[in-house]
Amino acid sequence: MVEDDSALGSSTAHGLELEGFTVDWRQDGPGAEAAMVSQRFDAIVLDLGLPGTSGEDLLRSWRSTGNVTPVLVLTARGFVLDRVRVLNLGADDYLVKPFDLLELSARLRALYRRQAGQNHLNLEFGSLLLSHSEHSAIFNGARIDLTKREHRILETFLRNRDRVLSRRQLEDALYGWGEVVESNAIEVHIHNLRRKLSRTLIQTVRGAGYRLNQDLNAA
Repeated sequence: MVEDDSALGSSTAHGLELEGFTVDWRQDGPGAEAAMVSQRFDAIVLDLGLPGTSGEDLLRSWRSTGNVTPVLVLTARGFVLDRVRVLNLGADDYLVKPFDLLELSARLRALYRRQAGQNHLNLEFGSLLLSHSEHSAIFNGARIDLTKREHRILETFLRNRDRVLSRRQLEDALYGWGEVVESNAIEVHIHNLRRKLSRTLIQTVRGAGYRLNQDLNAA
């Protein structure tokens, strides 16, 4: 849930938890962006008027990079044109403040059921196609088998294809809380992906992290 109002955010998060949801509450745009890089969510409750990065910009960015997580927009803007705009940007549902918690819970469950009944979309980047149904990729027409963590790290890059990802962000995407992370684990996974796919697919950005080679997107 991305909501900058402390009182509303706290009460909504608590109410959803009582309804059986696990809630990760962020209060600004950058916080939401960081969460989406490092974690997977079943659904997103998104306010539009956020500090740092607006809800509309977040939604536009997620959809443009292939993130299909269901988004329910929660906002005080109730005009028809506002609803049409965010739905056209890729929102899956829309609820106007003030709202009833039971309705919000019901709508979230409906989004989850709808998403669970759909096949996940494959992710593409140039001649690379990453399958969601199995731990494999197609690169230049050839099938490449991947380990679970190689698949996850490649998915993280494809969902953040225009960003430089730090080692810490990649570790957060791969490992759960309390899991021991070997000091060179990320480097090993990236080395193996380069060996299996292409030496130039993942670029090292000195002092910052790694990113996809944008020149290969047109390949």
